[in-house]
Amino acid sequence: MLRSSFSTVPISFVRELLRGTRLDATRCDRLLQESGISPILLDEDGARVTTEQFATLYQRLARELDDELPGMFSRPARAGTFKFLCLTVMEARNVRTALYRFTRFFHITLDDIGFELSRQDALTRVALVPRLPSAAANTFAQEILLRLVHGVISWLAGKKMPLARIDLAFPRPAHAADYGALYPGPAYFGQPATALYFDTALLDGPIRQDQKSLAEFMKRAPGDWLFNSFPERLVSHGVREYLHAHLVAPTAIEEVAKAMHVSVRTLSRRLRDEETSFQAIKDELRRDVAIERLTKTDTPIAVIGAELGFDSPATFHRAFKAWTGSTPGAYR
Repeated sequence: MLRSSFSTVPISFVRELLRGTRLDATRCDRLLQESGISPILLDEDGARVTTEQFATLYQRLARELDDELPGMFSRPARAGTFKFLCLTVMEARNVRTALYRFTRFFHITLDDIGFELSRQDALTRVALVPRLPSAAANTFAQEILLRLVHGVISWLAGKKMPLARIDLAFPRPAHAADYGALYPGPAYFGQPATALYFDTALLDGPIRQDQKSLAEFMKRAPGDWLFNSFPERLVSHGVREYLHAHLVAPTAIEEVAKAMHVSVRTLSRRLRDEETSFQAIKDELRRDVAIERLTKTDTPIAVIGAELGFDSPATFHRAFKAWTGSTPGAYR
């Protein structure tokens, strides 16, 4: 099973997911509450939800609308579309052929947007080709389709497939900091087309899935293909994993650098290259753990704050409000 190394996503993901469905406010509120998401968070730009909550909302919307790409395109992807896709690609002789079948499948099932497969030197490029202006403007749908390509191909290969490059045909979004977890490779915004680039040699590997593993993959959809991640590719993920394992004790950057066998200066430089910092990673981890515990446990808020290293409930409340724009009580 491919698991996420990050546990929350920005509230903008929820807004965009709901926006395309055009459901009335009453139905939206019901689905949000059934997914464990407080509707009041939609008004907080800094709010975040757990990946489990987002995947549950996606699942409920897909059932409600009978559309496995809920409201994203003019023709709905009826229930069973995703399973037929997996069955179609699973019988390919290798991952390269499966990728070709993937693009042809959506040539048949989607009117608004298509896939273009091509070779560029040692790389294989999978580009999104909008057929309608609405599809070109729908950046959220493009992000979801990229995740679908990469999630399914990684599942078929039975390993975390690295990406040589990710091109995005839109400006850098506010949630660009989350791209490091969503896509395992360097992202470039404002490009002529939205595309993923695989090392062609990696696509020669065999298909490592069968009917039994497909049943498990379907059971966990869309969580597995939306939020599988690749911690070994980024230094920041390694730092986060170390901090998570030592959450109960104060941890300085010197300790983490020593554990990663680099100097503090080298670690700081590598984190800057990934557009983050030690303190930012530490705060994001504590934010995500706090949200997880507030939404999934009955642990008192003061205890959660203490377990995350805050010396008083007031200090924890101030930090949480700064992170999310909301109080811990709003999530609880």
